[in-house]
Amino acid sequence: MSKVQSIKLEDIVIDNSIYPRSSIDHKRVSMFEENMRDGFEFDPIHLQVHPDEPGKFRILDGAHRFKAYKGLGEKEVKAEIINLNGEDPLLYAASMAIGPRELKDDEASEIARRAYRNNPRISSAKVGKAVGRSRQAVDSYISDLRASYQMGQDIKIYKMTNLGIPQERIARRLGLDQKTIHNHLGEMPKLAFLLNSELKKGFSVNQVAEKHGWPESLV
Repeated sequence: MSKVQSIKLEDIVIDNSIYPRSSIDHKRVSMFEENMRDGFEFDPIHLQVHPDEPGKFRILDGAHRFKAYKGLGEKEVKAEIINLNGEDPLLYAASMAIGPRELKDDEASEIARRAYRNNPRISSAKVGKAVGRSRQAVDSYISDLRASYQMGQDIKIYKMTNLGIPQERIARRLGLDQKTIHNHLGEMPKLAFLLNSELKKGFSVNQVAEKHGWPESLV
């Protein structure tokens, strides 16, 4: 269980790579400042040891409170240091941001896309739970990223298969199970039909390769 402790404000940063909002709401900061002057006490902010800046902490929850404390000239703030045990800090921060001011659609979409880029195997349900959206909504946010990733996997599998590498070795190299490799190989004829239809329409090999981001030799 995390322990509440005092942390110097100068050692705390807002890391935009995991901050779930598009910007700081200055009206909200002013509201916190006013309430603090009136003696209201708020929950400790949540921090994580910064992975890239020794001696620093980055905010997981409480950016507006942090700004308010700074605005009032405070030197320290009560905080909980959170150990995420491998959980994506972006999704943790997003789940904490749902509260009284729900994430906007563009914020939820951007978080979903960033989370998918960080981990293409993450489930839409898990992302949806963090951003307060349905699995179907998350699927729509990341459909192009997922299609691009899957196409990239298909190309890697196709190349390694043509080199005579066994499916079990391909699976180990790509971190996939052998059934997934088998299923991808079953989709290969569709890739050929796609390319052939475009070549028959008069597009050059170079044009088709550039469109799909494939090497010309593969086309």
